[in-house]
Amino acid sequence: MTARPHPEAGLRALVGDGSMVPCVDGHDRPYLNLDAAASTSALPVVVRAVEDFLPCYASVHRGAGHKSQQSTRAYEAARAAALGFAGRSPGGGDVAIICRNTTEAINHLAYRLRLAADDVVVTTVVEHHANLLPWGRLCRRRFVECGSDGTFGVEEVAAAVDAGPRPRLLAVTGASNVTGWQPPIDDIVRAAHERDVPVLVDAAQLAAHRPLPADADFVAWSGHKMYAPFGAGVLVGPTAAFADGDPFLAGGGAVDLVDLDEVAWTDPPDREEAGSPNVIGAVALHAAIDELGRIGWDAIIDHDTRLQRRLRAGLVAIPGVNVLGPDTGGGATLPLVTFAVTGVPHALVAARLSAEHGIGVRHGCFCAHPYLVRLLGLGPDEIARHWDAVRHGDHRDMPGAIRASAGLSTSIDDIDRLVSAVADIASGRPTPVAYHQDPRTGDFHPEDGSTAPAGGGRAVGASCARG
Repeated sequence: MTARPHPEAGLRALVGDGSMVPCVDGHDRPYLNLDAAASTSALPVVVRAVEDFLPCYASVHRGAGHKSQQSTRAYEAARAAALGFAGRSPGGGDVAIICRNTTEAINHLAYRLRLAADDVVVTTVVEHHANLLPWGRLCRRRFVECGSDGTFGVEEVAAAVDAGPRPRLLAVTGASNVTGWQPPIDDIVRAAHERDVPVLVDAAQLAAHRPLPADADFVAWSGHKMYAPFGAGVLVGPTAAFADGDPFLAGGGAVDLVDLDEVAWTDPPDREEAGSPNVIGAVALHAAIDELGRIGWDAIIDHDTRLQRRLRAGLVAIPGVNVLGPDTGGGATLPLVTFAVTGVPHALVAARLSAEHGIGVRHGCFCAHPYLVRLLGLGPDEIARHWDAVRHGDHRDMPGAIRASAGLSTSIDDIDRLVSAVADIASGRPTPVAYHQDPRTGDFHPEDGSTAPAGGGRAVGASCARG
């Protein structure tokens, strides 16, 4: 848990900060994690909370013993904290369902809304796949298109909602995981409610950076993106939405009485949480919520804004680097930037940042293929060619970009280190070692294997760019 020293420190050190990783020049370097938008490292206070709880770990909602009672209290305290984090009052008209992650939360809601095949859900082309694919399995989708800069406004959303037939739900991101852009979510929720359409906000990317929209009907987010990587996510929504009908999962804990031909489901939230709950994940999530509260949103937003401005300005100034998405001046954009380097495949840029500089970023389409295709300006022929290659198992020329994303422990020095490394790669300097590309995954690896993980090799399909 050693925190690396920085003249310009981040807001909080994270577990793993200062870890040394091997590079192709034979030197170890401090690992710089700029992939917070995918998963964040753990806050030390989160790890301590889990360690302190483990001696009390026992079954939840099922035992009369002292440890079971302690575990149940800890689990329900986490539920109450999640409601408060979403701007809801415990004991009010809303319920927090603890699940695995945002994807499960949205799938859960899609099932529980009991959508018919001819129902309509309005969503946008900016969404993560988690807020696109579940709706497409069950009903019709109507899409809000984005402009060339990757944004849309309240007017475009209102027009999509107004188009007939009337939608059952508006499902919209609180912040893009590709560009960090935040739609005007409060105005969007207000416009939908004026039309009597409920709103789900996918807050996976938003939760660690900004307050959640308290007026949205449903909100979903994940602990693993807010410094609690122990496998818990949350779906918050009106209790009434889960009071009738079969739950998403059937099993123990979701029932009052069962015989071989009949079942009496219990009340929500227990009805929605069949099986043994992930109390460790709940405890971790609770600790992360409390720590973000101690830091305060003003400090977090100020930190984010300084990082985002430095990151975007630094990358824009490099010849041959194309930054995707809108330039909002920092305030309306989270601290992440997605970019491409002219003449260098995105997978090779990411591989070189790792192997030569000890910097971890994400590359590919970021589980938001329709959005990235628009940001890259790909035409129908290019898209068709990529589809054909993928169908034949060839991922070498997959479209994509590189994403650098910051978090609580990121400093201005870290941003400058990345910018310097990207400038080195964009300069056209020959690579210090040869790289080979795996056609099955599209990823590049140093041919000398000097940075390969212990045990050697990579699992088939373990592509950094999969989405």
